[in-house]
Amino acid sequence: MADDDTTPGAARFVPNGADLDELRDAARGCRGCHLYRNATQTVFGRGLAHARLVLVGEQPGDVEDLRGLPFVGPAGVLLRRAVDDVDIDVGQLYITNAVKHFKFSQAGRGKRRIHQTPDRIEIIACRPWLVAEFAQLRPRGVVALGATAAQALLGADFRVTRSRGRLMPWPASAAAPADFPHTDDGAFIMATLHPSAILRADDREEAYAGFVADLAVAAQALKVS
Repeated sequence: MADDDTTPGAARFVPNGADLDELRDAARGCRGCHLYRNATQTVFGRGLAHARLVLVGEQPGDVEDLRGLPFVGPAGVLLRRAVDDVDIDVGQLYITNAVKHFKFSQAGRGKRRIHQTPDRIEIIACRPWLVAEFAQLRPRGVVALGATAAQALLGADFRVTRSRGRLMPWPASAAAPADFPHTDDGAFIMATLHPSAILRADDREEAYAGFVADLAVAAQALKVS
């Protein structure tokens, strides 16, 4: 862990060489950006270190912020349904977010908290936690759920709309930032929609079918790897 208070972002809070449980404990005290001030708690990833597939979302939502677990709200319910539909073993999943605190707006006390998309500064500030998670996981496959996650993993110029459902090498993709640790040869990354986008879609059935089709590509890649 860096001991210099001038170290930007979360880097000074990340213990060197920590396992996932130690990282989770340390993340509770993260003050790497301003989002901790209004969030209920840090929402770290969940799953086992030997998980073969890592799903990365944007940030916790309202329900996740209150419960302290990723993807346990409505988007998480839809994600679990899709994972079941493509026959991915949930015991092989690690689920996390690019940003670990809930960013929201609120009109006044007691008012509903409205999700706000993290900006680039907040994504970069939280990045050391994501890199530390991947250093412990070294998965066979990665799925970026939505634009924020995809750009955190594949660079700010990446567009999900152009490349969704397409397998790319991980982390050797030309777009992938260099700070993610090397994993086994043949590992892949794929980007798709965030489940919350399906909940907002005009035609949910069509949006869900496309999401499942994307996840099926990842599921098949896991079977042959």
